[in-house]
Amino acid sequence: MTTIKEIAAKSGFSPATVSRLLSNDPRLSVTSETKSKILRVANELGYFKKNSNKVNNLKPEIAVLYRVNGNEQLQDEYFSFLRDAIRKVAIEKEIKLTLFTEVDELIKQASLFQGFLGVGTAELNYKELKRLHNVLPSGVFIDINPAPQLFDSVQPNLELTVQDAVKKLIAQGYTNLGYIGAESFTLDHQPQRDIREITFTEFCKTQGIKKTEVFAKGIVSVKNGYQLAKEVVKKLGRNLPDAFIIASDTLSVGVLQYFNEVGIRVPKDTAIISINNSEVAKYISPPLTSYNIDQTALSKLAISVLLMRITNSDLPKVHVTMNTNLIIRKSFN
Repeated sequence: MTTIKEIAAKSGFSPATVSRLLSNDPRLSVTSETKSKILRVANELGYFKKNSNKVNNLKPEIAVLYRVNGNEQLQDEYFSFLRDAIRKVAIEKEIKLTLFTEVDELIKQASLFQGFLGVGTAELNYKELKRLHNVLPSGVFIDINPAPQLFDSVQPNLELTVQDAVKKLIAQGYTNLGYIGAESFTLDHQPQRDIREITFTEFCKTQGIKKTEVFAKGIVSVKNGYQLAKEVVKKLGRNLPDAFIIASDTLSVGVLQYFNEVGIRVPKDTAIISINNSEVAKYISPPLTSYNIDQTALSKLAISVLLMRITNSDLPKVHVTMNTNLIIRKSFN
């Protein structure tokens, strides 16, 4: 079994300092570099594998890489709430957080931290994330999974969410379903089909739904939702699906704006089930039935995974998904 003396000898610090750090002595004052080095050596020597009870008591210093573009208020609101949820959980766990909006700045200061949490990937690319991994390999992205071969992630289970929505619509007797969504993008900014769209298309087939309509392109924005709704009406007129599953509340706001303008009544003419359960979902007309993503639970899971990564760096990458729950409002009941 790895001893305190072994960690002290390899890290170059006194056994007393190592012992107090690993025991989370609140009176101990050491630099971030010292903490990082001791934890790294303890990890390398397998200390935490034999002392798993020490993991949850760790108080590492963690960076938050916050990369949100600021171009779409409703979409950014979701990530803003997620950032605030991370802060609250960190305060509860007595973990110090430092926010970064530029990856280069985090790379420069990487030695101050034992790990990082990633929120958003605006204007990030694989080359930058590889550079970050070289200096700060312990990282967990929340809600997204931009580089699964480099970092861990914690995400809402969107595949299961869409499947559940389809089942609920079928249970209400709906046999003609539609989907409105955006594309997702690779780190090289290439568009690709989103998992929600793929799940909708394939799952409807397995459930015997013979008639589906899919409108999915562009980015997640109110403007794109409005434009997609125009395309729906242009193609289908008043012969709409019984219900639409919409990939996010941000898109749903744009869809409802256009539907209201042309006199399409929700849920009478077509029902809507959305995803995210953002604040706006309660206040638009009609209020949105939407799947809730528990951002506090996501944050707690992400910090737990990061602690595991900090203390077990040789484990395979971990990608955790969390279920959502449906909040019923007037767009579908």
